[in-house]
Amino acid sequence: MDKTEICYLPASQLSGLIQRKEISPVEVVEAQLARIEATEPTLNSFITLTSEQALADAKTAEEEIQAGKYRGPLHGIPITLKDLYYVKGIRNTSGSRIFHDFVPDFDSTLVTKLKDAGTIILGKTNTHQFAYGITGENPDYGDMHNPWNPERITGGSSGGSASSVASGQSTLTMGSDTGGSIRVPSSLCGLAGLKPTYGRLSRYGLTALSWSQDHPGPLARTVADCALLMNATAGHDPKDPATSLAPVPDYTAALTGDLKGLRVGVPKEFFEAPLDPEVERAVRRAIDVLEEMGALVKEVAWPMYRYATPIATVIQMAEATSYHADLVRNRGSEYATPVRLLLEAGFFLSAPQLNRAQQARTLFVNQSLELLEDVDVLAGPMTPITAHTIGATEVTVGTTTMTTRAALTQYTRPYNLSGFPAISVPCGFSEEGLPIGLQLGARPFAEETLLRAAHAYEQATERHKMRPAL
Repeated sequence: MDKTEICYLPASQLSGLIQRKEISPVEVVEAQLARIEATEPTLNSFITLTSEQALADAKTAEEEIQAGKYRGPLHGIPITLKDLYYVKGIRNTSGSRIFHDFVPDFDSTLVTKLKDAGTIILGKTNTHQFAYGITGENPDYGDMHNPWNPERITGGSSGGSASSVASGQSTLTMGSDTGGSIRVPSSLCGLAGLKPTYGRLSRYGLTALSWSQDHPGPLARTVADCALLMNATAGHDPKDPATSLAPVPDYTAALTGDLKGLRVGVPKEFFEAPLDPEVERAVRRAIDVLEEMGALVKEVAWPMYRYATPIATVIQMAEATSYHADLVRNRGSEYATPVRLLLEAGFFLSAPQLNRAQQARTLFVNQSLELLEDVDVLAGPMTPITAHTIGATEVTVGTTTMTTRAALTQYTRPYNLSGFPAISVPCGFSEEGLPIGLQLGARPFAEETLLRAAHAYEQATERHKMRPAL
């Protein structure tokens, strides 16, 4: 099989070839390392590559499979990890040279689970400093570049994770989402990206940004691959008291392709906000497809949606500044200016302001739960624009000029504030050939419903099979 074809096979197909011994994990890793060598000078997806260890692990996986010790559908499958995930013996920079030489002496819980499933770690991917950003720009380790147009952003902060999979450098990846950092780069790079319910995946051993809004989760070329990663990683962890005791289903069993009777709500507020006409057309067409497949679509109102961003921002700033307080005071000059300013601003928040934000959060969650009593899924745009030029600080959205941060997180922050699950799935391309994403959200622990809807829509289109001409 052609090496490029190997690099672009989703895990759900690749695993069958590996299990039947038609292809070996070593061949897969060698193909992807060659792909990394060819494309990394352009993309800058990685902070740390672990080529030798990956080849050794691939050889071990091959031997295990040859001996009949097949572990399951992720055995021998390459994966990259956002450089927040602690991996024993591999440096964890969190995207900052402040921690350039920090090497953890233990694995994060999710890494332990992924290793147990047999995945092969190719390396640690580039991210904003401390995951505090949304564009995919990093002054310490270089900006991340979109495989569909390297002059455009990947989105962030899981930008290196997204570009590694979208470009065929890796089959799977894991990122984190505090204000949209899985879903935004997934949308801008043409991937499926799931932010699970808060507490569904353990945060133990991941660098924190805002502990009440941090969500680890998968990015992949297909929804089925996201389901495979959820099967391997979801569940309670005694080391993370926020994780849920709720049983973990088989997420792949939800991928039935059937949408008959699924109740889809389309918040009118989504389309009242600034929105690029190309994006609106693609998203509305995607919603029409859901209806054509048997979903029951209706417009709904989500009045507190427009307040989600300021509420989430206050809480995030307070928590992030608390985590970084000593470092900012002692090594503030080593932070990128945008990150330092956000952290310094957090010092000026008062206890009454934080308390009011938490009260507002409770109201927002209650209203969101009430909304999701009448519908199963909320549908709308993932980002109001496609990927903009690297370095831009403002963008025009329709007829409105906005900061890049405000634009890119316009539709994401509500789900971080509530902790409800949300997924991005490709739904079109702009005239410039840049991906457009559809976002679906649901009530807590309804990932099966999201995956079912996203997978059915994905399979009704060919967009997940398209590749950037890199």
